[in-house]
Amino acid sequence: MSTNPPSSSDSTSLPPSPFQTTAALLAHLYADLTRLSSVSAPYIRLHTADRDLFTPPKPPLIGIAAAQAHEENLIAATGGTLVMDVQSITANEDFGCVLGVLRATKEGRGDLAVPFCGVWRFEGGWAVEHWENARGVEEFVRWLGE
Repeated sequence: MSTNPPSSSDSTSLPPSPFQTTAALLAHLYADLTRLSSVSAPYIRLHTADRDLFTPPKPPLIGIAAAQAHEENLIAATGGTLVMDVQSITANEDFGCVLGVLRATKEGRGDLAVPFCGVWRFEGGWAVEHWENARGVEEFVRWLGE
């Protein structure tokens, strides 16, 4: 039984990645989350940080348009102040892990600092799956929505 999610394509049909390493890809992305579509396969699956706040759990977003919109909406919800303060990146050709602190400010709400762990899966040097993880995601969601 395969543990890989179904996809509309595979790594053999992707062009070569413009990045020397997946760690370089992740560093590039976390400097500006609006770059997601430039580092991901068209069929990326994104498991949002708030997935377990729902019953049943929220399904992953599928496809680059949905994943890119999610990241852009997150940035907009922070008034454009979102910064991913990366503390470490560990990656090989198949998987990557990024640890850091998500920071944002919003008038009337003060500063937000949420530790995060982004887990990634790669095919052919492109991001094909991402799991957002954040400590205190309930507080973060409340802060965004207030």
